[in-house]
Amino acid sequence: MKSAGRSYALYKSPFLQASAYLQDGRTKIDVAGPLSMLPQIKFALQMFDGQIPAQAEEKLSLSTWIPPVPSLAFDRLASSRIKAMLGVRTPDQVTISITEECPNRCAHCALPNSGNGLQLSPQTIKDIISQILDMGTTLVIFDGGEPSMYRELPELVKFVDDRAISTIFTSGAGFTAKLASQLKDAGLYAVNISLDSPPEEEHDPMRGRKGVFLDAMQAIENALHAGLLVDLYVVLRRENMHHLREFHELAHCRGAHELTFFEVVPTGRWSGRKEAALSPEDHDLLDKFVSSSGAPRIFSVPDAYRRFGCFAASSWMHITPAGDVYPCACYPQSWGSIFEEPVRKIWGRMSSFPHKGRKKCPMREN
Repeated sequence: MKSAGRSYALYKSPFLQASAYLQDGRTKIDVAGPLSMLPQIKFALQMFDGQIPAQAEEKLSLSTWIPPVPSLAFDRLASSRIKAMLGVRTPDQVTISITEECPNRCAHCALPNSGNGLQLSPQTIKDIISQILDMGTTLVIFDGGEPSMYRELPELVKFVDDRAISTIFTSGAGFTAKLASQLKDAGLYAVNISLDSPPEEEHDPMRGRKGVFLDAMQAIENALHAGLLVDLYVVLRRENMHHLREFHELAHCRGAHELTFFEVVPTGRWSGRKEAALSPEDHDLLDKFVSSSGAPRIFSVPDAYRRFGCFAASSWMHITPAGDVYPCACYPQSWGSIFEEPVRKIWGRMSSFPHKGRKKCPMREN
């Protein structure tokens, strides 16, 4: 029996109708229409059917990584996913590393500082945003370095119109209560706050700076007080797998809306360090933990990879502070420069990226 409550329309056409409602705090999906029998459709909806949403109020936030329902941004994402089944690629998620500036020196940073203090100008970033929104992007992620150090960040967030949502990745450094309020007013959807270990004495050494754990905890409080969705973003390594429960308990007690688990990639400062990669047993442990856990919602990126394959150049794209365009933030191969040609042209060329859809990150295969 459905619990009495609001129904949220996910997609509606003569060929496919999908809606969501809440039952016992979990999202249930109803689907009908001729396309509902397609394996791709069933597979995609399984990601959310029976899962805990990030938030369910006037709008339904299935995840901090997905536009809320209802919204123009979500409608655009749903349409792009249908088109993807017909072979039409859309850069749904674009990460823009707006600056190299950062007070930390994270051991696993995918973007080591070049020493040149590179950053993109506000006008250049706005031009990128205009281009990718026209291309169909529905999630614009501001990254770094530490994007909280970028003075014009609220101005950039405000430039993202209702065709997409915007989020930022932060270590917590510089993410003050004032900035959180400014970003909320500018339209920021969610904040991804990085965490490497629940104990402060383990987290700070990985970040290369004493006090960054306390910065992260304060950032959670500032974001929640401003009314932003909060995701704790954990890079899993073999060394911190034993903290799965503590990560989840920390997310719960701090009031985070979501906990994201990502597997470390041997790139950037972590290049060549494959000994920290998760073992098959680690993956089994992660799957069992995620499936048996309650609120807050857990998003397992390794599980998404296994379901849908590598997203690089398929629905993800990354732009560096130097203006180079990568298939994703963890694959440091430039396919062109935003200063030399339109983003659309570079994205089109990425159709020949050989690793699209593979069930394992290509950076972990060598």
